[in-house]
Amino acid sequence: MNYKIAQKLSLENFKRRFGVHRATFKHLVKALKPMWRATSKPGVKPKLALADRVLVCLEYWREYRTYFHIGSSWGVSESTVCRIVRWVEDQLIRCGQFRLTGKKQLVRGFAYPQVVVMDVTETPIERPKRRQRQFYSGKKKRHTLKCQIVLEPDSGQIICTFFGKGRRHDFKLYQASGVRFASETEVCNGIGYQGIQKLHPNSRLPHKKPRGGQLSATQKADNRALARRRVVIEQVKRCLKIFRILAERYRNRRRRFGLRCNLIAALYNYERSQATCRS
Repeated sequence: MNYKIAQKLSLENFKRRFGVHRATFKHLVKALKPMWRATSKPGVKPKLALADRVLVCLEYWREYRTYFHIGSSWGVSESTVCRIVRWVEDQLIRCGQFRLTGKKQLVRGFAYPQVVVMDVTETPIERPKRRQRQFYSGKKKRHTLKCQIVLEPDSGQIICTFFGKGRRHDFKLYQASGVRFASETEVCNGIGYQGIQKLHPNSRLPHKKPRGGQLSATQKADNRALARRRVVIEQVKRCLKIFRILAERYRNRRRRFGLRCNLIAALYNYERSQATCRS
């Protein structure tokens, strides 16, 4: 596999192979070009060009094979693949074109959204050698890392994220994130955010069935209406987990998990904005 072979793929197959559209890939290469030096000084000429390096990183996120297997496909060593992935990730963050707007947008001036949806997704990890209980999720029955996503449903854009260990409750994760909303903003939450109405009265929560009782017809209708409004964030989580590095068991060091989540979320926002402009 190399850039010339990837160019022969159709638009649909390119998206299936690397997780992004070809136009997004070209934008990535353009953003990284100012930081790229074809001949390092001192040193030998890199074996892979800039476009090939971006494809290696995308393939790693998309398929999440080992460095050894990806290096075998591209004709380089596994240590080279590791350095390429880290370089691409660091430079994408440094260029500033692939960042989320951040939680300040939720309370800034008149630009804050009228409605947001908030939920948590989990990624399984290898069982830690130490402090295993902190990562054990009662929901997934395995060791996980949590990612809280705040989304604007009208545009489908991810506003901000926050990360925590699997044992931490969704509401506790929200409190630790420091995310706050304007008083006029309506927040649609899942059942895991019981108690958020004390901090933000304009919050919507599904009705919880009482022990030994049943929900009324009105409460069931309210839950269905709220679920229809919240389904957009389930669709976004599915789009993010097209990249198997977020869907399968995370094998890397946990310190770069948040960086990779934010980069993939920023790529999703970029493609969403481009689709809106084309329509």
